[in-house]
Amino acid sequence: MDPNTFPTKGNLIAAKNSLALSRQGFELMDKKRNILIRELMELIDQARDIQGQIDTTFRRAYEALQKANIEMGISRVEEISYTVPEETSIRIKTRSIMGTEIPLVEASSSMATPTYSYYGTRKSLDEAREAFEKVKELTIQLSMVENSAYRLAANIKKTQKRANALKNITIPHYETLVTDIGSALEEKEREEFTRLKVIKRMQGKG
Repeated sequence: MDPNTFPTKGNLIAAKNSLALSRQGFELMDKKRNILIRELMELIDQARDIQGQIDTTFRRAYEALQKANIEMGISRVEEISYTVPEETSIRIKTRSIMGTEIPLVEASSSMATPTYSYYGTRKSLDEAREAFEKVKELTIQLSMVENSAYRLAANIKKTQKRANALKNITIPHYETLVTDIGSALEEKEREEFTRLKVIKRMQGKG
């Protein structure tokens, strides 16, 4: 038998303290879960908005690219495409939301520095380059938002599991323990009171 369940005043105090801590823990977990859910809903809205921008910008980019292919020739556009440098400016940092590490992705924009000369090219190529650059930026944003949403969802699930354990297992356990120890102590006090009355009565007769 667990010695912590013995009906003593010390165990009763300990059980009450554990019950209070469990209830406080549940309240904190519930608040944390609500905050994370609110953050997740905002990220979902952001992801939906960014995805819409990507779809629109992609269509504009391919229309401009198709026009550039017609005006300049596919081989010339392909030749210029080889001058586009590999993306190496992406940096990933993190921030914390209620203990959840959220990625912050940064990248330098290269829209102001085309890799080709304006001489011998057409406006349609500039429009295509700018649109694809915008798609790149939006895709980086989307990857950050989606990764953040995934991590928040995982933490929400973990937090919900802990909150349920406190609500359905830990708190009822200590509530029952407090009640049982309290009832046992009251019974012992009644028995002690009755015993003292009997002793006092017997002493009075003596």
